[in-house]
Amino acid sequence: MILERQQRIQQRAYALWEAEGQPHGMHEEHWHRAEKEVEAEESAARVKKAASPPAARERNEASRPRRRRKSSGA
Repeated sequence: MILERQQRIQQRAYALWEAEGQPHGMHEEHWHRAEKEVEAEESAARVKKAASPPAARERNEASRPRRRRKSSGA
């Protein structure tokens, strides 16, 4: 997972460098900006993921037929 994150940061930094005309000596700035952007994406994904499971559980439970309990017959 760390390797995947590093690759995403590297790709983002490269894209920033290219978008700015490939300036010399800006690699650290591009890297730091890329890290912040990737972190923001990961954070948004975590929030979205944390918010979605309860709704998914509710949908699944609503679609299941409820089982009736046996009466004790007293």
